[in-house]
Amino acid sequence: MIKEAIILAGGLGTRLRSVVADVPKCMAPVNGVPFLAFIIDDLKKQGIERFILSLGYKSESIIEFAEAQYKDLDKVYVIEKEPLGTGGAIKEACEAAHGENVLVLNGDTLFSIDLQELADIHVKQHAECTVALKPMTNFSRYGAVETNTNAMVTAFHEKKFCAKGLINGGIYALQAKKFLERPWPDIFSFEKEYLEKNINTHRLFGIAFDDYFIDIGIPEDYEKAQKELGIRI
Repeated sequence: MIKEAIILAGGLGTRLRSVVADVPKCMAPVNGVPFLAFIIDDLKKQGIERFILSLGYKSESIIEFAEAQYKDLDKVYVIEKEPLGTGGAIKEACEAAHGENVLVLNGDTLFSIDLQELADIHVKQHAECTVALKPMTNFSRYGAVETNTNAMVTAFHEKKFCAKGLINGGIYALQAKKFLERPWPDIFSFEKEYLEKNINTHRLFGIAFDDYFIDIGIPEDYEKAQKELGIRI
């Protein structure tokens, strides 16, 4: 089991400004509680023991919340001095990882998959990266992902309307040490420069999980989260 998780929590939340105050996306309140709490609580329930919070915009608000609400959590903060893109943020966070493999999650998305299953498949296949995929119908906000019969990723498609397909659910099991061996620039996109460019050269796998999924990146889905996630006590 992978016991360590990176949470990418440096997003600006620009598209949420019409419904949420000027806060990082992961701190957008859902029924009075920062969205980040739902992610941390889900990870804790599934046995994650160490948390690496990748921060940027208004990092102090996230640190203040984490120190107050998760005082005893084994956690470390990696703060960007400038926006590094998802790839640069993951690279810096991986440098703080202890284990060979690490989970990577987006701080504005809750995808309640079985992390043990993802980790087991990742290790069994000797994968460099294993992507949690979400089956979806009638979507255009996300690009579709294709896999072969061995679950290896064969294609990432641009965003366009798709009647039925799999999307990148924003959770990765990643070989942190191997990822750091590559000569990455300081600023780059994990999705474009790592995943999409390396489907033919790296061992990239994709596993579908038809579990609860919510991405609060736009006002419509943020409001949806208020109804679906309920009130935490």
